[in-house]
Amino acid sequence: MSAPAAAPISVLFLLLPHSLLLDWAGPAEAFRLANQAALQRGQRAPFALQLIGPESDTISSVGALIAQVAPLPGQLPPSCWLVLVGQPDGFDGDTPQQQRALTWLRQVGPRLQAGQRLITICTGTLLAAKAGLLAGRRATTHHLALDALRTLAPRCEVVANRVYVIDTSAPAMLCSSAGITAGIDLALHLIVMECGAVLAAQVAQTMVVALRRSSHDPQLSPFLCHRNHLHPGLHRLQDQLTQTPAEDWNVVRMAAIACTSPRHLTRLFQSHAGIAPLQYLRRIRLAVAQSALRAGSSVTAAAALAGFASDTQLRRAWHLLDQPGTPSTEQASTARNGNREGL
Repeated sequence: MSAPAAAPISVLFLLLPHSLLLDWAGPAEAFRLANQAALQRGQRAPFALQLIGPESDTISSVGALIAQVAPLPGQLPPSCWLVLVGQPDGFDGDTPQQQRALTWLRQVGPRLQAGQRLITICTGTLLAAKAGLLAGRRATTHHLALDALRTLAPRCEVVANRVYVIDTSAPAMLCSSAGITAGIDLALHLIVMECGAVLAAQVAQTMVVALRRSSHDPQLSPFLCHRNHLHPGLHRLQDQLTQTPAEDWNVVRMAAIACTSPRHLTRLFQSHAGIAPLQYLRRIRLAVAQSALRAGSSVTAAAALAGFASDTQLRRAWHLLDQPGTPSTEQASTARNGNREGL
């Protein structure tokens, strides 16, 4: 008998009157599209979204009425992401709704455990600071609110000039982001962590946004690199390559999937993705091999899993990665023979 599927993660957006609409609507759409992509793959929806707040009806920053907001729960689900969003005034005014939310946060916030996350968007970090949840943690916020955050949370390490900051120093992860659209960047990063890079790239493509990280975050996964374009044929091919890297690929077969000629495919890859097609495939295969090695596979097994013909070919590909002249060499080869030889 198979084990029951894990319950979806409860993503709770705390809404107060005049909450910035894009702070929560952007990330919520990213999580919704992640659900949609997972269901299309025959997988369970990973997220269950809910709006919560001190009032059942609340007004947004742009005047839209948000109805049927769920009440503040007495306790949070074991698998829960609590999202605090910003306000135009940065919580300068102590309204009754803010006071009720703060009282609730001071009760549930200190009880956050492993498997739960506190996520702050824009000046939502200030609300967490007012609730006393940032002492000893690292966080960021909108660049105009950094000084306010330092004042409200003197024991917090405030990080400036960052799109988002992930703090894992306590059982419950703290994920904070800068202003407004940075919440989408953070949501995409969290989708990568939970659902994988390929699904996150699909979400970003659907939202027509760039997958980006700040300079201090880990380097982009090869599954996410070279995807900041809008060419549907290349995205279709890149999806296929990342899902089946071990198959027998060559530029002729790639071109058929992208519905173009081999010569034109190389031009499209260089123009839109900034890389040659076989070089892109090599990076995907190296990422698969590296993941297998980290999981304990032998070099031989990792090479086979990633689609390399031998240990030697894997080592050669690793040596060639990012070597000067590699793209132009491959492009010249394509021009001569249509890349009849696969990687």
